[in-house]
Amino acid sequence: MSEFWLISAPGDKTNLQAWERMNTVTSKSNLSSNSKFHIPDLKVGTLDALVGLSDELGKLDSFAESVIKKVAQYIGEVMEDSKDKVQENLLANGVDLISYLTRFEWDMAKYPIKQPLKNISEALAKQVTQIETDLKTRSAAYNNIKGNLQSLEKKTVGNLLTRTLADIVHKEDFVLNSEYLITLLVVVPKSSYVQWQKTYESLSDMVVPRSTKFMVREFYFDEKELKCEKEELMKLASDKKQQYGPLLRWLKVNFSEAFVAWIHVKALRVFVESVLRYGLPVNFQAMLLQPNRRSVKRLRDVLNVVFKHLDEVAAASIMDPGMDIPGLQLSNQEYYPYVYFKIDLSILDCS
Repeated sequence: MSEFWLISAPGDKTNLQAWERMNTVTSKSNLSSNSKFHIPDLKVGTLDALVGLSDELGKLDSFAESVIKKVAQYIGEVMEDSKDKVQENLLANGVDLISYLTRFEWDMAKYPIKQPLKNISEALAKQVTQIETDLKTRSAAYNNIKGNLQSLEKKTVGNLLTRTLADIVHKEDFVLNSEYLITLLVVVPKSSYVQWQKTYESLSDMVVPRSTKFMVREFYFDEKELKCEKEELMKLASDKKQQYGPLLRWLKVNFSEAFVAWIHVKALRVFVESVLRYGLPVNFQAMLLQPNRRSVKRLRDVLNVVFKHLDEVAAASIMDPGMDIPGLQLSNQEYYPYVYFKIDLSILDCS
């Protein structure tokens, strides 16, 4: 998986200058792979609404990211025997995540652009919240079956002191319903079996307990109980198998839905922050960069140089962290002369 930088800068009439300048300097040195990120003409609304929406979208961004991470992780849990194939099941609108990102198109049907930005944000939040709620319900039901099955399966493995004896002993091995006799089961280590054979018949009340290295295993033969146990094991295994397919399909569909919603939230954030940063009329170019892993610092430095004219004070502080500039207070959030948001797909690595 990879990390992407979603940035924007003011454009000229054709929005080509910002793109061409950035793309030329970064591609020339092989610092990143770049593509335009198309955001439609959304309704701006009032400045106060934009400021309020900026905070809400920040929270929604984090929430949506956490939900797609949960869905991806649960796909890994469900595909317990095929974890190496999890990544190929993490798709967005039927394509791999990188292809979806680099060819992003706003979904006009789901999120009509003629409605206010707040309405779009609320629709996205409602969708992601519903996915999280459904995930909790479905995972709880499946985990309950899986947990009960594992508990029963554990009884069929292990040594003879702990595992079930249902598949080892039989009814004819016991003296049942006798007033004077009771069948005791003993566990004898293989290394002591010969000695046990020679001596067990002469055991009496005067024999030192455990001197022949055997352990009494408490066990009562109940045919109905053993049958019920086997039937329960088969039923749980069948229930798990029946739920596996539909659950995995639901997870794949809703991972796609959640991921698409998350990237639309990112697009909304870029739009809102670009309007707040660069002003009206709306004229900016959004760009998606996939940094070369070995050139992250160099890429950041180059971008700061290319776009330093957008905020000279902030750019100076970034280029020289030790520089004391009165009146400049940068928050803990990453700040650059250009609008910047990170899309980190490594959070979905379930291997």
